[in-house]
Amino acid sequence: MRDAETKANIRIPHHERPQSRREFLLRSGAGFGALPLLDLLHASATAGPVGSKHGSGPVSALTRKPPHFAAKAKSVIFLFMEGGPSHLDLFDPKPLLDKLAGQPIPKSFGEVITAMGEYGAPLLPPRRRWTKYGQSGLPVSDWLPHIGGCADDLAVIRSCWADGINHSAGVCQMNTGSILGGRPSLGSWVSYGLGTENQNLPSFVVMQDRPGSVVNGPRNWGAGFMPAVYQGVRIQGGSEPIPFLNTPRGVTEAEQHGKVDFLNQLNHQYASEHPGQTELEARIASYELAFRMQAESPESVDLARESAATKALYGMDRPETAPFGGLCLMARRLVERGVRFVQLYHGAGSEWDAHAHIEKNHAELCLSMDKPVAGLLKDLKSRGLLDETLVIWGGEFGRSPTSEKSDGRDHNPTGFTMWMAGGGVKGGQVIGATDELGLHAVQDKLHIHDLHATILSLLGLDHMGLVFKYKGRPERPTLNEGEAYKKIVTG
Repeated sequence: MRDAETKANIRIPHHERPQSRREFLLRSGAGFGALPLLDLLHASATAGPVGSKHGSGPVSALTRKPPHFAAKAKSVIFLFMEGGPSHLDLFDPKPLLDKLAGQPIPKSFGEVITAMGEYGAPLLPPRRRWTKYGQSGLPVSDWLPHIGGCADDLAVIRSCWADGINHSAGVCQMNTGSILGGRPSLGSWVSYGLGTENQNLPSFVVMQDRPGSVVNGPRNWGAGFMPAVYQGVRIQGGSEPIPFLNTPRGVTEAEQHGKVDFLNQLNHQYASEHPGQTELEARIASYELAFRMQAESPESVDLARESAATKALYGMDRPETAPFGGLCLMARRLVERGVRFVQLYHGAGSEWDAHAHIEKNHAELCLSMDKPVAGLLKDLKSRGLLDETLVIWGGEFGRSPTSEKSDGRDHNPTGFTMWMAGGGVKGGQVIGATDELGLHAVQDKLHIHDLHATILSLLGLDHMGLVFKYKGRPERPTLNEGEAYKKIVTG
């Protein structure tokens, strides 16, 4: 055993057997092997405790925590249409846009320069037929007949607005509240504030419909300055939905259990000698979670257990709807098992970005998404899960009423549509409005910070009371802005 002075100075002779993995890293490659570890430990060490409404104490694993007040929803499924779907062609009909087709924007709207610098472009009318669905008579375009059939469950928010004019900033803000990277994602805040209902599965899961990279990549579901335990876990298709989780071939469960026990023995030994380094407890918990996931996760994502009728409800019997249908069905299975936040990316790689050929672009994307999303809503409702599951649909921004490249639409962050369903939301209502051309939100305007505050409120979390101390500064999910929109519950 080394003496106290040697321990304090961490001077390990090259011939001495290391007592822990940390010592092994310090010794390997002249200590360079420890650099990533030290960075991770520093990030955890500088993390502060949960806000006052959750009490104090060190950051722990994803233990279930009580909400600030009575919650309407237990979990969230966020359907992210990456690239910016056109509200004007889907949920926000504008008769004036049809009337002024091909003309410039009237001078009464002021000087309009779109996000990509388009100036003086003629107005592009949507070539859609609109149907009023359900008892609410909510208008939905002919591109989304299946979602239209769920109109009485939808709260369509036509007055959203954001700050990001390009995809990187827009996607970043819709996920983290900021157009600049480095902050925790909304799913991470939810995991931090509420923990998980199932200690054998991640609290926050992310899936995407195609291999193309989502703009900003993992930054969208990262934990920012929080401990990594709160970040989203990416799940994919194939025989290994969760990367690196499957037990290696030829390794028995007993052998795998022995490896985890050995790692825990080393970690606990070091932790007992250094009780002030609480971040090691998070490392121990992460190994234990991974081992538990090896037993439960394969069953959770095994769609073979679902009936043919259920798969058909999600469109899994048709090639154009099967990919996203499978993800939507998997999302239902995950929230059913206690996963707190599930985010699905549709059109991964900014496929909804229709600067040209919007008719072809949106027609194909709507076809691949419409039935799966409607199937998700219907399936959740039939199982009694919709009341406690908040479903959100939308992208990083909308599209412009003017044309780009003659048959496309530019980015429009100043007025666009999202919708919510379930989780205490009153369906069959339209919230807010854009102007007569769909350019700017003008009534009941809801910034992304308001949307995030509303989502957190439905989960029983006060966005101003959810605090994470970082470098001595109290950080909040909406950057000290935003207000929960209470009428989404009452109508």
